[in-house]
Amino acid sequence: MEKDGYSLDDKRTFIDGKGDIPDIIEKFRNKDSLELNDRTKKCFFVSVEEIIKNDYNLSMSSYKEEIIEEIEYENPQIIKSKILDLEKEIIDKLNQLK
Repeated sequence: MEKDGYSLDDKRTFIDGKGDIPDIIEKFRNKDSLELNDRTKKCFFVSVEEIIKNDYNLSMSSYKEEIIEEIEYENPQIIKSKILDLEKEIIDKLNQLK
């Protein structure tokens, strides 16, 4: 559960009083007809055996799988060249304003 219907700051201001709770209840009621095995999603099942094996740790982060996508950056020389071109353009515009 990410939201409980109140703001997450220290004031805990009322938002709707529900948050994720109705969705959680609906998924629980329909748990037999849902496939909730994808541990990259917000909601998934964990077996009792696995919870016991993890010393009854109920923290979602202990079971959730994170997918880390590799980011490809441009070659630093190309980035440097683009920055220099932009700087030249800025200087040219400033000189025109004189």
